Amino acid sequence: MPLSVLDPRSALIVIDLQKGIVSLPTAAPIEGVLGNARRLADGFRAKKLPVILVNVTALPPGRTDAKRVLRDQPADWAELVADLGQQPTDHLVTKRTPGAFTRTGLEDYLRDEAVTQVFVVGVSTSNGVEATARQALELGLNVVTVIDAMTDLQADAHEWSVSRVFPRISETASTDEVLDHLQRRP
Repeated sequence: MPLSVLDPRSALIVIDLQKGIVSLPTAAPIEGVLGNARRLADGFRAKKLPVILVNVTALPPGRTDAKRVLRDQPADWAELVADLGQQPTDHLVTKRTPGAFTRTGLEDYLRDEAVTQVFVVGVSTSNGVEATARQALELGLNVVTVIDAMTDLQADAHEWSVSRVFPRISETASTDEVLDHLQRRP
């Protein structure tokens, strides 16, 4: 479903665009994702809307069949990439689970900012992005997933989330579509 409306108080949530993750092989070229995330961040900043930059430093305990990638990483692995143009007004969140809301204070921050709609972008589509979008929906927020500003480590996982999951939990949009809505905003 295309973006229907931009709520008066919207926020951009950028998931895991950090040095260690963007260096991994991704389904879509990471340069395009980073470029679109930056364009969105700049657009939200220009309208004085919150930009939340999220990184991940650990995984929750528990066994999984999937290989864990957060062990023995370089010291700068969790640093956000410079391509995002981080600003002092950006809100930073460090998470230790796939979703950005679990024990991070993000829900409180958004409530304090009177945010009713979130735009979610980043890596990985089927994990951090999807988990955050699901949590936002469960909290009663209007959710928009910006498809060309995200990617995954696996093409089939990305495609499943985009085609099967996101239409059920969010509106979907392109970067240009979101920026058009932002530009029309007073």
